[in-house]
Order: sequence, then C-alpha cells, then structure tokens
Amino acid sequence: MCLTCGCGQPDHHDHDHDHDHDHRARVIAVERDLLELNDRHAGAVRALLQEHGVLGLNLVSSPGAGKTTLLVKTISELLGRIPVAVIEGDQQTERDADRIRATGAPALQLNTGKGCHLEARSVHRAFERLPVPSGGVLFIENVGNLVCPALFDLGEAHKVAILSVPEGDDKPLKYPHMFRAADLVVINKSDLLPHVDFDVSECVARCRRVNPEVEVLVLSASTGEGLEAWLDWIERARRGISPPSAPLP
Repeated sequence: MCLTCGCGQPDHHDHDHDHDHDHRARVIAVERDLLELNDRHAGAVRALLQEHGVLGLNLVSSPGAGKTTLLVKTISELLGRIPVAVIEGDQQTERDADRIRATGAPALQLNTGKGCHLEARSVHRAFERLPVPSGGVLFIENVGNLVCPALFDLGEAHKVAILSVPEGDDKPLKYPHMFRAADLVVINKSDLLPHVDFDVSECVARCRRVNPEVEVLVLSASTGEGLEAWLDWIERARRGISPPSAPLP
C-alpha cells in the first residue's frame, strides 16, 4: 500500500476521537519516514549520475500514453551517438524491457507487484545490475500512473510527463501535482489530433497554469513527427549536466 497517495487512505473506524487522532498521526509519521528514506536513496542516485556525467530522465504518464514507443524511437536515434540505458517500471512482466533490449540498448525491468510507482531504493540497487551509461542518458520509465510517481524523487535530473491526445486536454488540471513536478510535458500521438477532441493550445495553457516554467512539446512517437525537437531537448538537458571533463561528440 502506498501511504503517501490516494490509494492508501486510512480506514475510517467507529472509535473515539483521541484514537482516531493518534491513528492519523501515526500514518503521517510513516508517510514522512517513507519519503525521507526515499529522498536519501534519491540523493545517492543523483550523486552517482553526476559523478559519471549521466542525464537521468524520469518518464511518467498514465498507462498507454506511449512512453515505451517514444523510448524505442528515441533510442534508435541516439544509439551509436551517445551511451543509453533504460530502467523499466511495471507491476508485472518483462514486455517493455524486452522491447527496449531489441533496440540494442541495455534495459533492466523492475516489477513493483502491487506497488504503483518506482522508488529510489530500487533504482539505486539497479546500478549493481545495469551498466551506467557514462556521459550518456539513463531513461527511467515509471509505472503508468499520474498520481504516485509525482511524489517520489528517483534522483533524476528531470521528470518528463507524457500525455497522449486521446486522454483529453484537461489532464494537467485534474492531476496538477504530476504536471507541477515535470520540467517537460510531451503531448504524444499528435497523428490522432484529427480524430479526437483535443485542443493543443488549451492543453498547453493548462500545463502552464499549474506550472508556469514547464516546457511543452508536441509529437507523434509512432510517425516520428516532432521527434527532432524532443531529441534537441535531450541534448540541451545533457549539456546542462555533463562535466567539463566529459567531452561531447
């Protein structure tokens, strides 16, 4: 159970007020301890990435928004130019990691079981089994969920929120914590715009209503339209964290 989000609300019991107050206080203490422990592991991940000049990107979205398709297309463009590695988060199966490995990039699947998000401790441990792409990019594809992953730092340089046009243009207002936590919003599946009720300009305005500093890109991972802007953003972000001793190609 995730105590820090809506899926882990305490039960309501027919007990006296003092007992209910104590129960809630204990829940809040557990939530604080969980987040503090996560933040310590996130700090260790961040230090490791910075030591090796690695750009860490935490990709978050609802299920089916196209994270894996975008990753496959992105890796096919980046491989041979810069080192890339991927951590895949899902409740079950190795399906997405298998798709990534088929591109030639190393990928590690982290299955969370009943968990609704990745935690920094699991990402930290993953480095024992996954080669660190020194001077390159580590993509972390989080579990499909627009709530819980917003709360958990994984040591990444940036959260990238991916929103597909069939989901509707109101998601930034309905899930503000996620879009507030993101440095970039990618509006995916733009090839479907003629077939769905989605106002791009309105969606961008809603993103910036909850996060005035956020960047927004529109693309189609399946057709490749707009992909160049995404690749340029990655390169700009990468140059921002690469140490001077790690020359760029």
